Amino acid sequence: MTSPLTSGASNHVPDARHLFELATGFMRSKHMFVAGELGVFETLGEGPATLEELVAKLGTPARTTRIVVDAVTSLGLLERHGDRYQNAALAQAYLSGRGLIDMRPFIRLWNRLSYRRWLSLEESIRLGKGVAGEFNFTPEERKILSEGVEAISAGVAQALAGAYDFSQHRRLLDIGGGTGSFLKVLLQHYPELRCTLYELPAIAAVAYEKLADHPLRPQLEILEGDFLQDPLPTDHDAVLLAHVVHVLGPERNQRLLRQVRRAVTPGARLLIVDLWMNSTHTEPLMGALMAGEFLVVGGNGDVYSVDEGLSWLEQSGWRFIEHKQVGGPVTLMVGQAVG
Repeated sequence: MTSPLTSGASNHVPDARHLFELATGFMRSKHMFVAGELGVFETLGEGPATLEELVAKLGTPARTTRIVVDAVTSLGLLERHGDRYQNAALAQAYLSGRGLIDMRPFIRLWNRLSYRRWLSLEESIRLGKGVAGEFNFTPEERKILSEGVEAISAGVAQALAGAYDFSQHRRLLDIGGGTGSFLKVLLQHYPELRCTLYELPAIAAVAYEKLADHPLRPQLEILEGDFLQDPLPTDHDAVLLAHVVHVLGPERNQRLLRQVRRAVTPGARLLIVDLWMNSTHTEPLMGALMAGEFLVVGGNGDVYSVDEGLSWLEQSGWRFIEHKQVGGPVTLMVGQAVG
């Protein structure tokens, strides 16, 4: 008898192992989340430790701690040599708090905000709308969201600084730029650039605090407003929309692009950084998966194809310039304001 986990090649039965891998995906992510929340990677960032030494520092029971550390060892995030555990290179670089990029806030966002909201995916799909509420977060959750998004954005911002030449611009307007994650990086690469961060009052207040001691703070202006309702700042020759269009529905995106066009003069550039998809919305894979995230967390979000983006540009007063890779699944679409 052929096991459902074997290939079954002799009678042309498809291999079912991929189904098991998909079905247990939530177990993999949750073990990683819990290890992060307990401080496993952070603690082992100080050096290898036995299970007994680890539980003494974490203050958790030995048996249940062993369950999670053995799981993340199997997942390749830890290594075990004899009776001592240590971070694998990946965990040491991103999850220990000792690497160049700290992805712990990113893991915390997925665990505390996204994970439980994904329980509503089926209901959201059946009803045609997000049922968890559009960004219905507590103040503590907003802080987790802000810090998580900043961690996610760090690598993309670095890639954008190398993928596009901002030296050709005088003033950059970052619409919906959160707490300035992209602008901080861009100013490091282009210190002559003058930047404006335009955000909702509650988020702008956090940005004021986070950017107060930034060495290039004089180059950066923070303005409060709702980009879907209020007039946008003028006198900018470049406008950045980074991870904004996936939060909105098609009609709102078209309205936003028209509003941005009215705020700039002919020749200004529009830079849209997002998970731009192929025509069937199936690639990149991360984009296809994240469409569910934008639905259950944001309520109205989605991912859009390059063709849809081109159509929006054409209908709102922009000429398409280029579409290029930025980092991982994230790409950049550039438009230029026509007269």
